Amino acid sequence: MTPEIVAVHATPDGRFLGAVACLLVVFGAAPSRAAEVGVIKGAGATFPAPVYQAWAAAYEQTGGVRVSYDPVGSGQGLQQIRARQVDFGASDAPLTAEELNAAGLMQFPVVVGGVVPVINIMGIKPGQLKFSGAVLADIYLGKIRKWNDDAIAALNPGLALPNTNITVVHRSDASGSTLLWTDFLSRSSPQWRASVGTALVPRWPTGTGGVGNEGVAAYVQRTRFALGYVEYVFARQHHLSDVALRNHDGRFVQAGLEAFKAAAAAAGAWNSAATYQQLATDQPGSASWPVTGASFILIPKAPGSGPTTSSVLRFFDWALHHGESQARSLDYALVPPTVIDRLLAP
Repeated sequence: MTPEIVAVHATPDGRFLGAVACLLVVFGAAPSRAAEVGVIKGAGATFPAPVYQAWAAAYEQTGGVRVSYDPVGSGQGLQQIRARQVDFGASDAPLTAEELNAAGLMQFPVVVGGVVPVINIMGIKPGQLKFSGAVLADIYLGKIRKWNDDAIAALNPGLALPNTNITVVHRSDASGSTLLWTDFLSRSSPQWRASVGTALVPRWPTGTGGVGNEGVAAYVQRTRFALGYVEYVFARQHHLSDVALRNHDGRFVQAGLEAFKAAAAAAGAWNSAATYQQLATDQPGSASWPVTGASFILIPKAPGSGPTTSSVLRFFDWALHHGESQARSLDYALVPPTVIDRLLAP
């Protein structure tokens, strides 16, 4: 007999009782039960949208409920789940225990990916240009304005850099990708940390905004000498050159699935529900990508629509057990196995 959800519980500080097993259907939840609800709706981060949409298509083919996901950005996703306008929210910006309690929500991490700097300079191949977090911070502060600035040239000896202004591109909407990006810049630059900081919607010192990962990627794609940041799959889809970054251990690494997995494993984060608000940026390890993050799912703590929330949880239980191939094909990783085991522990 397959175990099913019977209740949702939480301690006063927002932690799960016994871990997310109180929420997630344990192995093999039957798709026929999910059919009690015709469609479940989610909204939020553009960061994981490609994999959530791939999972939704595959899940429906198994006989599961239809899943509709609207990639409106982490900020809008949080607003919509707080207002109960959707059945689940998705955010790359995890909420604190206090915020979860105030909104009557719970959260858990599902998928890991990376935010990458992307450029549009003819003749420079992916991974060929090298940056440090400090240099990126100075570019986004407006202190470095030209591609052949001495600070960039010092990191790229022998690489022909144009004597041209850098067109800086950033997100204009409330974005978990921006939270990860600005957290990395804050860890890399005392000036950035003091003057801008880590935020979903920072007060940008310079640059032009685009809506969503798609908007930033499209802007960089059509603008020569532009620099922006997007989730890795959007860089691939738009055929943009990504930049190698100096990581916490001082090694230059290129973005990719293994680098994201290395950072997530090194983070040691998400050891319990109480630590789900931790970010995985700037983690140690020679192979770790420094702007790695997770997508967090938010659901009501005390659902009033029983079958709908149960169907949401069945979907993500299926994804954690059967969705790795879709995630890998898009260069996302599931959260580390130790986290999945903890999520599903009795």
